[in-house]
Amino acid sequence: MAEGRRPGGRWGTVRARTTLLASAVTALALVVGAVALVLILQAQLTGRDDSLAQGRVRDLLSAASTGDLPPTLEDLGDEGVGQVVVDDAVLAASPNIVGRPPLIRDPGGSGLVVRTVEGPDDDETERYRVWMGTGPSADGPVTVIVGTSLESVAETTRTLRGALLVGVPILVALLAAAIWAFVGRALGRIDRITRAVDGIDEAELDRRVPTPPADDEVRRLAETMNRMLARLQAASARQRDFVADASHDLQSPLAAMRAQLEIAQVHPDRAGVAVLATDLLVGCTEMEQLVGDLLYLAVQDGGARRPPAVLLDLDDLVLEEAVRVRPDSRVRIVTTGVSAAPVTGDPAELRRLVRNLLDNAVRHAATRVTVTLVGGDGEAVLDIVDDGPGVANADRDRVFDRFYRGDPARSRQAGSGLGLAIASDIAGRHGGHLTLVADAEPGAHFRLVLPGS
Repeated sequence: MAEGRRPGGRWGTVRARTTLLASAVTALALVVGAVALVLILQAQLTGRDDSLAQGRVRDLLSAASTGDLPPTLEDLGDEGVGQVVVDDAVLAASPNIVGRPPLIRDPGGSGLVVRTVEGPDDDETERYRVWMGTGPSADGPVTVIVGTSLESVAETTRTLRGALLVGVPILVALLAAAIWAFVGRALGRIDRITRAVDGIDEAELDRRVPTPPADDEVRRLAETMNRMLARLQAASARQRDFVADASHDLQSPLAAMRAQLEIAQVHPDRAGVAVLATDLLVGCTEMEQLVGDLLYLAVQDGGARRPPAVLLDLDDLVLEEAVRVRPDSRVRIVTTGVSAAPVTGDPAELRRLVRNLLDNAVRHAATRVTVTLVGGDGEAVLDIVDDGPGVANADRDRVFDRFYRGDPARSRQAGSGLGLAIASDIAGRHGGHLTLVADAEPGAHFRLVLPGS
């Protein structure tokens, strides 16, 4: 079996199934239409002959009543028969049954009556559909019989059925061939897109599939594929950058710790255990924070379920984080503008969000960090402003990117470059948003807006 081909061969393809289904539906419709056409034609021919026969019966009854009945009944058509009978005696007959006995001896009712009989026509015996009527005459009550041969209707419908039996299969075959070619042409364009996408490997994500000129479903499929390839290319680039940046950030504290251990090993008398332990703990803390951030991003990128949200006071959480930061901070943290602001969310994630914002502000502030929280009008607004160097205008759009650090000269204070990215992600997961406000000079002003409760 060819690779990528499902069992069933070419007859299991969309092209074959579409052709078979369309041909079957068309064939059914044509058969129903053909049967209806034959029946309608038969009914119309029979109705026409009935009308002519009934009119001729009335004319002959009128002629018999006035004594103008001719001995030979003309104008009944090549396939028509007629008789005028009185007491089993034939007073007049059509030329093709002159000298023949009555076709029907018992009229069986008053008014116009229809019967189907077998009668001679020259040297043949045929079935006739005859109309009969009874009326007065100079010789007594007469019965007028006028009919037409059913063979003429049968021959006409038989000819039509023969034509349909040949024409319908030919028409269905032609239609099936046209559908096969049309669907094949349409699916061929899709096959080209499939082959183009299948030929793109991880190293060629910059390639794109050709876009057909026609504005149809195939073009939209090609455009969708190209957008998907663009997303895959962007995701692959982010992944490569993520791995490279993570490796670099993990390498720096590891290299520093290794250097300290090697110095202590070569000169054990120069480094005390307490000093060495303190230095190593600083490096371990940096690595622990980075690994924790990387683990959080990996879990979120993997589509982790969001924990159940609870009602909480965001002001309590902000004040607790400010208390945590103050003892080790070299700047003043002002929280007099924090007021009540109830929100609904995951306490652990919101605490991480506030902690990342505060740590970022303290890291870059010169002397002071101002924290303001206001609740009301269905939302909670948290503003954290520092008086540091701020963010360059060229970097404002990238401040929430992963591993963004801004000015390389401040790399020692830039942290892992994941804090603001994580904070923005948490804000979005809670239906809010985190922005960098442009009104802080100098310094940086971050504003968090969350739905209130």
